[in-house]
Amino acid sequence: MPDYPQILFKNRRPGETVFLDGFRQTGGYQGLEKAIRAMTPLEVRETVKRSGLRGRGGAGFSTGLKWSFFPADQPGDKYLVCNCDEMEPGTYKDRQLLMADPHQLVEGVILSAWALQVSEAYIFIRYAYEQEARNLERAIVEAKEAGYLGTDILDSGWSLQIHVHRSAGRYILGEETAQLNGIEGVRPNPRSKPPFPAVKGLWGRPTTVNNVETLADVPHIITGGAEWFKNLARNEIGAGTKLFGLSGHLERTECFELPVGIPLREVIFEVGGGIRGGGEFKACLPGGASTPYLTREHLDVAMDFDTLEAAGSRFGTAGVTAFDNDTCMVAVTLNLIRFFARESCGWCTPCRDGLSFVQWLLEEIEAGRGNMEQIEMLKHQRRNITGRSFCALAEGAMGPLDGLLRLFEDELEEHVRKGRCPF
Repeated sequence: MPDYPQILFKNRRPGETVFLDGFRQTGGYQGLEKAIRAMTPLEVRETVKRSGLRGRGGAGFSTGLKWSFFPADQPGDKYLVCNCDEMEPGTYKDRQLLMADPHQLVEGVILSAWALQVSEAYIFIRYAYEQEARNLERAIVEAKEAGYLGTDILDSGWSLQIHVHRSAGRYILGEETAQLNGIEGVRPNPRSKPPFPAVKGLWGRPTTVNNVETLADVPHIITGGAEWFKNLARNEIGAGTKLFGLSGHLERTECFELPVGIPLREVIFEVGGGIRGGGEFKACLPGGASTPYLTREHLDVAMDFDTLEAAGSRFGTAGVTAFDNDTCMVAVTLNLIRFFARESCGWCTPCRDGLSFVQWLLEEIEAGRGNMEQIEMLKHQRRNITGRSFCALAEGAMGPLDGLLRLFEDELEEHVRKGRCPF
């Protein structure tokens, strides 16, 4: 396998976690010192904007642009929230980062809080990530003892407190406004937008929510510079590296740090080692469970936000799940829809009732009890749910269904004609 630049995983060692001493030996907290001693908060925000960093949590929105909506100069309470809910099937990159190098996120949170001029931050972490939460809590204590966190950080007159908040354990809490409700201790339904969190977020105050990997990139951008970060990508429109979580029918299923813009073919056959047992590649989810499938005809697409949108899918969290030629794509889609239907918060009809109906239709077809009319019903539900749900959960659930209907409708029809699953 080729050698790729390692930025986020430079301290990654099998079975080890790097804490303060090891982190500082490889340049840890230099970005924070540079920002506080030699840059204004505005200069930090502008550097992040020029770097081309886009959110690594799924949506891919420009981080610098998102920060520009935040009233950093407004007096009063303001908050930064780090989203480490990470409950989507096939996505596990943030966990790997926190197992390897928790101070990287802590520095990213502190530096980003300085840029946004907030004095209180929350790291919202998945309920099952108990060891990762303990790693963060230890790193936070070490950062305080070293003067990087707490009161009068690096003699700047600025102070920050970071809280680790463990999730109660539902997928809906990954939606940023539902997450804010979860932190406040109320039912985690998504909130109506506008107002957006940057205007009215946690406890009604301005709040920015960013993903773990996004915030961990910020110190490297400050130390290396915006152009350096952009040039890490393989293509001109991309920027930086990305943590790819490989799973499914591959020879190597683990998390890798790879350049943005790397072709899917290279991810599958060089990094992932190809289909296990010498099998044939059929399809994959390129960015987690909520993204439409890619097939053999897409193997040369660049793994980046805009190029994958043009190919009919999304980069998402770069959770690449590969399937071999013996896989039933109806069964795969049913498995994913069951997850999304179960995790619906029930707040809106398209999600609460629509996903359950889609699940029932797929179960009938997979079991051999389906008919051609039910395939048309699936198409109707895709149209009915897409763009009409209160938040992005149901919209994301339509990703694999959309891929199934566009790319594998012949498999649905074969299930109906044969009265059974043909695989």
